[in-house]
Amino acid sequence: MTDPRASIIEAAFEDRAQLAAAAETVLAVVEDLDKGRLRVASPLPDGTWQVHAWVQKAVGLYFAVAPMAEHDAGPFHFHDKVPLKQDLAAQGVRIVPGGIVRYGAYLERGVVVMPGFVNIGARVGAGSMVDAWATVGSCAQIGSGVHLSGGVGIGGVLEPPGARPVIIEDDCFIGSRCILVEGVHVGRGAVLGANTVITASTPILDVRGETPQRSHGFVPPRAVVIPGTRPKQFPAGEFEIPCALIIGERSASTDTKTSLNDTLRSFAL
Repeated sequence: MTDPRASIIEAAFEDRAQLAAAAETVLAVVEDLDKGRLRVASPLPDGTWQVHAWVQKAVGLYFAVAPMAEHDAGPFHFHDKVPLKQDLAAQGVRIVPGGIVRYGAYLERGVVVMPGFVNIGARVGAGSMVDAWATVGSCAQIGSGVHLSGGVGIGGVLEPPGARPVIIEDDCFIGSRCILVEGVHVGRGAVLGANTVITASTPILDVRGETPQRSHGFVPPRAVVIPGTRPKQFPAGEFEIPCALIIGERSASTDTKTSLNDTLRSFAL
């Protein structure tokens, strides 16, 4: 069933003369994102994901209707259109000093944010960790039991409306300094080794068989992926360009190693 607010948002996005009349609706939609009542993208029973473009548009319009305001967080002072997320204890989430989560992002119970950043429109599932200096971009969808290791960069997306955000499904382990952007989708339980960079055009090569199998934009469930290079010919000569290599499937021993991070998620609520 289509949300009746969608038509209001769509009209205001196409004709900014209607924005003033739609302002309350825009604010209500972003509040619903903040409370977890809405999300930018939703999983479907067949394993695919549906992007709700009108919700993305509402996030974009929020910047037009929200006023600049000054905010204090202890000794820190901010001047921005988007305030910080509030009522953390009641929501059962832990944000370490230096961690920043903007209003309009939703964190399920048990999420830990080290000195990292979660942007508006993003969603992080129960028990996941955003480790030190990791960033979760606008509208990114992070599943439950995910560990985003130190320095991970998850790209955001607001435009064009309908563009798929980065999606990381449940129980994934994303190694230090990995970068995932441009709507990359990581299947449940996958493990990405440190420094793996995947964009929409990055070749993902499954090298477990006799010949490499090439794909783009999707890491299969439980795949173990490491960064690699492959040769490519240019007018100036042959050079190595980045790729991602699927070298195996997550095993019980891999599960044991990554489960050590559960201790970092344990805290009194």
